Amino acid sequence: MTHSRRMTLKDLARELGVSTATVSNAFNRPDQLSPALRERILGEASRLGYRGPDAKARSLRTGRSRIIAVILAESLTYSLNDPVASEFLSGVAEVLDAQGHTLLLLSSRQAQGLLPGSASMADGFIVYGLMPSGDLLDTLPAQAPLVSADFDIAGRPSVHVDDEPACYGIARHALRRPPRRPGIINLRLTAEPCNGRVTPDHTLLGPEQTITRSRLIGFHRALEEAGFAPDQVPMWNIEENTFPVCEPVIAGILDLPEEERPDLLLCMSDRIALTALTLAERRGLRIPEDLRLTGFDGIAEGQYRSPRLTTVRQDSTEKGRIAARMILGLVPAEPSLLATELIVGESCP
Repeated sequence: MTHSRRMTLKDLARELGVSTATVSNAFNRPDQLSPALRERILGEASRLGYRGPDAKARSLRTGRSRIIAVILAESLTYSLNDPVASEFLSGVAEVLDAQGHTLLLLSSRQAQGLLPGSASMADGFIVYGLMPSGDLLDTLPAQAPLVSADFDIAGRPSVHVDDEPACYGIARHALRRPPRRPGIINLRLTAEPCNGRVTPDHTLLGPEQTITRSRLIGFHRALEEAGFAPDQVPMWNIEENTFPVCEPVIAGILDLPEEERPDLLLCMSDRIALTALTLAERRGLRIPEDLRLTGFDGIAEGQYRSPRLTTVRQDSTEKGRIAARMILGLVPAEPSLLATELIVGESCP
């Protein structure tokens, strides 16, 4: 289909065989559509050169669109299905709904072409997650209100949990029963792509670049107090917090000879720890007798299964609420640090 004029919302709806309301919801009310349908609409919009409803044109009298964009580190499908990300988005949506604002979701992994158009629509931006790069942030208007969560942007307010002391606390708990061979499974902590064992050739990202470095600092502090030098504790890196990406790395760890296999794994997420639990059980390893495990996040899945996961619970919903209140000016736009809670389960009693 060739267009001699600027494509409109009606043109796109006709091209896709959906209603104009469905196309509008894809951009302005993502909660009204399935992730698959929304991704299809946004993908075709990008391909056909449609950048979304002209929200500014609809609000010339006020100069405000009442749209807040959340830029996600992961894909939309992953973020909507991931328990931690979905809780964060729920908190954001709760505040925006109460204040009469609309939530616009964008992914740093697939929204590059849509970002300039979206920037003209949104009154402010919330950046969430472990961003793969900061390049996309250069496309945002410099004067736009912006809040980051689990990610730092120089000169902008941020919302975090107490990652370092939380990991120090859970590691101290685990080390009360001295392990013979502790190990650490990181989450996206190397500058170079690495889904496997971390070696001296890898460069670790700094705490100003990723919250997982703060978690590692907490682990290392507790390990040093227990007599383990950091360079004596093997580390592995996971590139994406999903079972398919975790599985080959953790399978390799568990299939090491018994004299080399860790008997304690400090994991930087519940998804990593739960993958390790599942794979260990398949191999007949006893939890916690043969292998003890800790996680981070406190997702429901880890607390409903047996053995119950020892983890750090973070309130991701409240994190989302705070970020939304900041971007709307309901609370001061200043760094916010949320406390966490140690949950002791059977995986590391």
